[in-house]
Amino acid sequence: LRRPVTVPAGIRPQSIYDAIKEVNLAATTDKRTSFYLPLDAIKQLHISSTTTVSEVIQGLLRKFMVVDNPQKFALFKRIHKDGQVLFQKLSIADCPLYLRLLAGPDTDVLSFVLKENETGEVEWDAFSIPELQNFLTILEKEEQDKIQQVQKKYNKFRQKLEEALRESQGKPG
Repeated sequence: LRRPVTVPAGIRPQSIYDAIKEVNLAATTDKRTSFYLPLDAIKQLHISSTTTVSEVIQGLLRKFMVVDNPQKFALFKRIHKDGQVLFQKLSIADCPLYLRLLAGPDTDVLSFVLKENETGEVEWDAFSIPELQNFLTILEKEEQDKIQQVQKKYNKFRQKLEEALRESQGKPG
Protein backbone atom coordinates (compact mmCIF):
# COMPACT_ATOMS: atom_id res chain seq x y z
CA LEU A 1 0.00 0.00 0.00
CA ARG A 2 1.34 3.42 -0.91
CA ARG A 3 -1.07 5.46 1.17
CA PRO A 4 -1.36 5.54 4.95
CA VAL A 5 -4.06 3.46 6.62
CA THR A 6 -6.20 4.46 9.58
CA VAL A 7 -6.05 2.38 12.76
CA PRO A 8 -7.52 2.83 16.23
CA ALA A 9 -5.11 4.66 18.56
CA GLY A 10 -3.96 3.03 21.79
CA ILE A 11 -5.41 -0.42 21.10
CA ARG A 12 -3.42 -3.58 21.79
CA PRO A 13 -3.04 -6.16 19.01
CA GLN A 14 -5.75 -8.79 18.75
CA SER A 15 -5.15 -11.92 20.82
CA ILE A 16 -6.11 -15.47 19.88
CA TYR A 17 -8.92 -15.22 22.43
CA ASP A 18 -10.25 -12.05 20.76
CA ALA A 19 -10.09 -13.71 17.33
CA ILE A 20 -11.98 -16.79 18.53
CA LYS A 21 -14.64 -14.65 20.22
CA GLU A 22 -14.65 -12.33 17.16
CA VAL A 23 -14.05 -9.28 19.36
CA ASN A 24 -13.63 -6.11 17.30
CA LEU A 25 -11.12 -4.07 19.30
CA ALA A 26 -11.30 -1.21 16.78
CA ALA A 27 -14.90 -0.56 17.79
CA THR A 28 -13.87 0.09 21.41
CA THR A 29 -12.36 3.54 20.74
CA ASP A 30 -13.09 6.65 18.69
CA LYS A 31 -9.43 7.72 18.59
CA ARG A 32 -7.75 7.16 15.24
CA THR A 33 -4.24 7.48 13.86
CA SER A 34 -2.70 6.88 10.44
CA PHE A 35 0.51 5.16 9.38
CA TYR A 36 2.09 3.43 6.41
CA LEU A 37 2.11 -0.37 6.43
CA PRO A 38 5.54 -1.86 5.68
CA LEU A 39 5.81 -2.98 2.06
CA ASP A 40 6.64 -6.56 3.03
CA ALA A 41 3.89 -6.98 5.66
CA ILE A 42 2.39 -10.46 5.48
CA LYS A 43 -0.70 -11.83 7.19
CA GLN A 44 -2.14 -15.29 6.84
CA LEU A 45 -5.88 -15.89 7.02
CA HIS A 46 -7.79 -19.07 7.63
CA ILE A 47 -10.35 -19.19 4.82
CA SER A 48 -12.32 -21.75 2.87
CA SER A 49 -12.41 -22.32 -0.87
CA THR A 50 -15.72 -20.42 -0.95
CA THR A 51 -14.42 -17.32 0.86
CA THR A 52 -14.74 -14.35 -1.49
CA VAL A 53 -12.27 -11.55 -2.18
CA SER A 54 -14.57 -9.16 -0.33
CA GLU A 55 -14.41 -11.35 2.78
CA VAL A 56 -10.62 -11.71 2.47
CA ILE A 57 -10.18 -7.92 2.27
CA GLN A 58 -12.36 -7.45 5.35
CA GLY A 59 -10.41 -10.19 7.16
CA LEU A 60 -7.04 -8.63 6.30
CA LEU A 61 -8.21 -5.21 7.42
CA ARG A 62 -9.37 -6.74 10.73
CA LYS A 63 -6.02 -8.54 11.17
CA PHE A 64 -4.08 -5.32 10.56
CA MET A 65 -6.67 -3.44 12.68
CA VAL A 66 -7.33 -1.04 9.78
CA VAL A 67 -10.61 0.87 10.17
CA ASP A 68 -10.67 2.35 6.65
CA ASN A 69 -13.55 1.49 4.36
CA PRO A 70 -12.91 -1.87 2.63
CA GLN A 71 -14.00 -0.29 -0.68
CA LYS A 72 -10.67 1.60 -0.67
CA PHE A 73 -8.84 -1.71 -1.20
CA ALA A 74 -8.63 -4.44 -3.82
CA LEU A 75 -7.02 -7.87 -3.84
CA PHE A 76 -4.64 -8.61 -6.70
CA LYS A 77 -3.19 -11.92 -7.73
CA ARG A 78 0.54 -11.75 -8.35
CA ILE A 79 1.68 -14.18 -11.01
CA HIS A 80 5.28 -15.08 -11.85
CA LYS A 81 5.39 -15.98 -15.52
CA ASP A 82 8.36 -16.14 -17.91
CA GLY A 83 10.56 -14.17 -15.51
CA GLN A 84 7.98 -11.39 -15.17
CA VAL A 85 5.70 -10.44 -12.32
CA LEU A 86 2.14 -9.67 -13.39
CA PHE A 87 -0.65 -8.22 -11.24
CA GLN A 88 -4.32 -8.81 -11.96
CA LYS A 89 -7.16 -7.31 -9.95
CA LEU A 90 -9.60 -9.88 -8.65
CA SER A 91 -13.36 -9.45 -8.69
CA ILE A 92 -14.98 -9.17 -5.26
CA ALA A 93 -16.80 -12.45 -5.98
CA ASP A 94 -13.62 -14.43 -6.81
CA CYS A 95 -12.44 -17.06 -4.34
CA PRO A 96 -8.69 -16.69 -3.69
CA LEU A 97 -8.16 -20.07 -2.01
CA TYR A 98 -9.78 -21.83 -4.96
CA LEU A 99 -7.43 -19.95 -7.33
CA ARG A 100 -4.47 -20.83 -5.07
CA LEU A 101 -5.44 -24.54 -5.15
CA LEU A 102 -5.71 -24.50 -8.96
CA ALA A 103 -2.22 -22.94 -9.22
CA GLY A 104 -0.59 -25.78 -7.27
CA PRO A 105 1.63 -25.77 -4.18
CA ASP A 106 4.36 -23.37 -5.39
CA THR A 107 3.68 -20.01 -3.71
CA ASP A 108 6.25 -18.35 -5.98
CA VAL A 109 3.94 -18.95 -8.97
CA LEU A 110 0.84 -17.30 -7.47
CA SER A 111 0.36 -15.07 -4.45
CA PHE A 112 -2.06 -12.34 -3.42
CA VAL A 113 -1.44 -8.67 -2.67
CA LEU A 114 -3.71 -6.12 -1.02
CA LYS A 115 -3.49 -2.77 -2.81
CA GLU A 116 -5.39 0.46 -3.10
CA ASN A 117 -8.50 0.11 -5.21
CA GLU A 118 -7.69 1.87 -8.46
CA THR A 119 -11.01 2.03 -10.23
CA GLY A 120 -10.14 5.15 -12.18
CA GLU A 121 -13.03 6.86 -10.45
CA VAL A 122 -12.51 8.10 -6.92
CA GLU A 123 -15.08 6.67 -4.53
CA TRP A 124 -15.47 9.79 -2.39
CA ASP A 125 -18.06 8.20 -0.11
CA ALA A 126 -15.37 5.77 1.06
CA PHE A 127 -13.47 8.63 2.77
CA SER A 128 -14.12 10.23 6.14
CA ILE A 129 -14.78 13.97 6.54
CA PRO A 130 -11.25 14.67 7.92
CA GLU A 131 -9.71 12.80 4.97
CA LEU A 132 -11.80 14.83 2.50
CA GLN A 133 -10.82 18.07 4.25
CA ASN A 134 -7.18 17.01 4.03
CA PHE A 135 -7.58 16.38 0.28
CA LEU A 136 -8.99 19.90 -0.13
CA THR A 137 -6.06 21.40 1.78
CA ILE A 138 -3.58 19.52 -0.42
CA LEU A 139 -5.40 20.55 -3.61
CA GLU A 140 -5.45 24.21 -2.54
CA LYS A 141 -1.70 24.11 -1.86
CA GLU A 142 -1.03 22.45 -5.23
CA GLU A 143 -3.24 25.04 -6.94
CA GLN A 144 -1.32 27.93 -5.33
CA ASP A 145 2.00 26.33 -6.36
CA LYS A 146 0.83 26.00 -9.98
CA ILE A 147 -0.47 29.59 -10.02
CA GLN A 148 2.91 30.84 -8.79
CA GLN A 149 4.74 28.77 -11.41
CA VAL A 150 2.60 30.19 -14.22
CA GLN A 151 2.93 33.76 -12.92
CA LYS A 152 6.71 33.36 -12.66
CA LYS A 153 6.89 31.99 -16.22
CA TYR A 154 4.86 34.85 -17.69
CA ASN A 155 6.69 37.50 -15.67
CA LYS A 156 9.98 36.26 -17.18
CA PHE A 157 8.40 36.26 -20.63
CA ARG A 158 7.07 39.82 -20.08
CA GLN A 159 10.52 41.04 -18.97
CA LYS A 160 12.15 39.56 -22.08
CA LEU A 161 9.54 41.16 -24.35
CA GLU A 162 9.91 44.56 -22.66
CA GLU A 163 13.70 44.29 -22.95
CA ALA A 164 13.44 43.39 -26.64
CA LEU A 165 11.09 46.36 -27.20
CA ARG A 166 13.51 48.76 -25.49
CA GLU A 167 16.41 47.48 -27.60
CA SER A 168 14.41 47.75 -30.82
CA GLN A 169 13.26 51.34 -30.12
CA GLY A 170 16.81 52.61 -30.49
CA LYS A 171 17.32 50.88 -33.84
CA PRO A 172 15.76 51.89 -37.13
CA GLY A 173 13.18 49.35 -38.14
